[in-house]
Amino acid sequence: MASFAFKAIDLAGVPSRGELEAEDKQAVAAQLRGKGLVVIDIEEKATAQSKDILYRFKRVKAPELTVATRQLSTMISSGMSLLRAMYVLEDQADNAKLKDAWSAVRRDVEAGISLSEALARHPNIFNDLFVAMVAAGETGGILEETLKRVADQLEKDDALRRQVRAAMVYPALIGGFALTVLIALVAFLVPVFEKVFKDFGGELPAITKFTVAMSHIITRQWYICIAVVALIVFAFVRWKKSERGGEQWDRFKLRAPLKIGGIVQKIALARFSRTFSALVSAGVPMLEAIEITGRTSGNKVIENAMGSVRDSVKGGGTISAPMRNEPRAFPLMVTQMIGVGEETGALDAMMSKIADFYEDEVAAAIKALTSILEPAMIIVVGSIVGFIVISMYLPMFKVYDNIK
Repeated sequence: MASFAFKAIDLAGVPSRGELEAEDKQAVAAQLRGKGLVVIDIEEKATAQSKDILYRFKRVKAPELTVATRQLSTMISSGMSLLRAMYVLEDQADNAKLKDAWSAVRRDVEAGISLSEALARHPNIFNDLFVAMVAAGETGGILEETLKRVADQLEKDDALRRQVRAAMVYPALIGGFALTVLIALVAFLVPVFEKVFKDFGGELPAITKFTVAMSHIITRQWYICIAVVALIVFAFVRWKKSERGGEQWDRFKLRAPLKIGGIVQKIALARFSRTFSALVSAGVPMLEAIEITGRTSGNKVIENAMGSVRDSVKGGGTISAPMRNEPRAFPLMVTQMIGVGEETGALDAMMSKIADFYEDEVAAAIKALTSILEPAMIIVVGSIVGFIVISMYLPMFKVYDNIK
């Protein structure tokens, strides 16, 4: 169905304008006549998809959604009706994808659908956490307060992601530089030395033979290298997306060396605690909160553990007991604090404290990792360059020894 903008007047001559979704202009005209309106003009609205060929690849950034959510909360708390507030969000959205989403949500709300149900129709923009908290706010009559909590949660998640991305910039730059240097040396420097080696004759050292063979592969059979890399990446992605592969990969990340496993664990715990706290404090039913927290944790180990937690709570058990079976994912401090939160009835506050603690821990751990990676990456780059230079000069030394 397409969207059409119309202009019409009623029998008293009062002008009317708006938008309708229909198959074609004739269907729009029929709807307007059924309402007793005289059609003046009908025009199909150009969608963002038709204007921009890259539309499907565009994404809604977290800050954009956070600002829009906070604005919606402010407008509703000031007494503005939900529909009017959504018209404002739709008009001022710069992101075409977000603009279309708000437009579709607004039309669904106009048709009588609840806000949470309308948001749930756009899972790529509004995740389970967003929808569940809005639904709880609608049920409890505190939508504006819940939207503020959603915005706070989005900000916390985005801050955590930015920390991780910032930490990855330096290793990525150094790694890319090292790869570029390696390819340049092997593709351009080694062939020059190879010609000299042929003139010398004699048996080449093993590391020189290896470097020359690598040069032949990169310069003469580069298409095989690309095919092998593409095949490895494709196989890895397929394996990681599988149920078993995803869990194995997440378990490996928790055990990764160089303190990387500890950082992965702290990030997962910070996200898990913050999400759980937000859902519980918003009034989302406990079983639903547990299920959503597992799905949005970003780690299969925690997701599976939350499945056990859900079964425990369903059977009248506690939240903390099943978590003790996954000590790699949930340290003793976390399970103990959750147990205290259950006993005191302040689970949301306790989870918030856990999230604050691990967010600070993530920042400190990333800083420590960066200080370790800097000299490590320099050593790696130096080793690569040194290996190639030595492999090229060893035959020279051999020839020199023979001359002597």
